[in-house]
Amino acid sequence: MKRVLALVFAAAVWTGLAAQEKFTDTRDGNTYITITVAGTTWMAENLKYVAEGNKAHYFDNNPGNLTAYGVLYDWKTAMEVCPDGWHLPSGNEYRHLLDYIVTTDNGKKQGSGPDLMGFQLAGMKNYEGIFTEMDEGGYYWTSTEYSPKEAEFFSCIVVNGNPVIDISRKEDMPDIHGAEKNNKYSVRCVKGRVQKP
Repeated sequence: MKRVLALVFAAAVWTGLAAQEKFTDTRDGNTYITITVAGTTWMAENLKYVAEGNKAHYFDNNPGNLTAYGVLYDWKTAMEVCPDGWHLPSGNEYRHLLDYIVTTDNGKKQGSGPDLMGFQLAGMKNYEGIFTEMDEGGYYWTSTEYSPKEAEFFSCIVVNGNPVIDISRKEDMPDIHGAEKNNKYSVRCVKGRVQKP
């Protein structure tokens, strides 16, 4: 069964209950706010690194969107783009983050808005090359592979003014079970060793 969590309260957890620090990517000088939740350090901003080989995709092909929204990557690039000492989180790492938020908060509504957990709603570029959903949804690759053509993703979408977050599942209905690997989604990196997907 698909797990969908309407976490209007999670912003306070993301920005308030764990220590914030900063990390500077030596490859390009971009600095990111980081946050440690339940012992795991996450980037609290979308990755902005422009990979070699013209693999950067800015929403609407506008480099002006880089600062606010970061870069959109295909899955293969996403698997390689995190800085040394960081990695693309697995689906289980996203689940652990969400479980921690739900357990810590006990269901209290503490915050609201599209800035849920600091997620920048950068939209996506689908496999047909169409940009959609900027400021309406954020899609994030996980390192969990479903098949040679599909991979797992995490999403934060604003529905009727409320943020709804979800992680795709292999067993979901066929139209929502995973994403084409050539879609372009955002990336958040996690510090440390790669975890099992």
